[in-house]
Amino acid sequence: MSKLSLDRILQSQGFGTRKYCRALIEDGDVAVNGDIVDNYKLSVETDGLVLTVFDEEWVYRERVYIALYKPANFECSRKPSHHPGVLTLLPEQFGWRDVQPVGRLDHDTTGLLLMSDDGPFIHAQSSPKRHVPKVYQATTAEPVTPELVAQLLDGVQLHDEPAPLRAVSCVARGDKGIEIVLEQGKYHQVKRMLAAAGNHCSALHRSAIGGLTLESLGIKEGEWCFLEQAQLDLLVPST
Repeated sequence: MSKLSLDRILQSQGFGTRKYCRALIEDGDVAVNGDIVDNYKLSVETDGLVLTVFDEEWVYRERVYIALYKPANFECSRKPSHHPGVLTLLPEQFGWRDVQPVGRLDHDTTGLLLMSDDGPFIHAQSSPKRHVPKVYQATTAEPVTPELVAQLLDGVQLHDEPAPLRAVSCVARGDKGIEIVLEQGKYHQVKRMLAAAGNHCSALHRSAIGGLTLESLGIKEGEWCFLEQAQLDLLVPST
């Protein structure tokens, strides 16, 4: 358990600068566990704390872990160049507390994206050495053949990789659909593997990371949710 002054708590939760948070408190816009507090110096227990800011409830979280159903035409960057950034899909305070995408999905790729302000978590989940399986559904330009599936399972050589990259599993889904499970997490890996195998990816969607699936989260395209410990426990390497 820990106690912090109320202005520090608001700042840590991404509600703005210390000066701005103090003004919010003094103006009566902040309630602590249902009671309005106007003393920003008040020492408050963070364990189980529920804040109300502008009549909206926020549970105190030392670190945030978020799942976003990323739509197409959003960039996984804090400084996007050609399309809106994924942070624009989240409440403004997540930008203040330095929430970042865990890895990247191309701007035209949809699906499950993790985000957090926990640096070690981001580093661990982004590492290609972690071997967490990721499930992708790709739409191809040309029909999916048994030979294509066999190539992806056997391994295809990419020009900047020392050894062939193999899919953990690969299953045709209709005439021009394919489900691919990968562990490596290389740059543009699905698209490049399909190209190396003689086809082309025209659309790509990530439906799962480890045991965490979009279906189980129940969020729609453009929506997000907090991840609790039981869900974080599903983000484990395969054995």
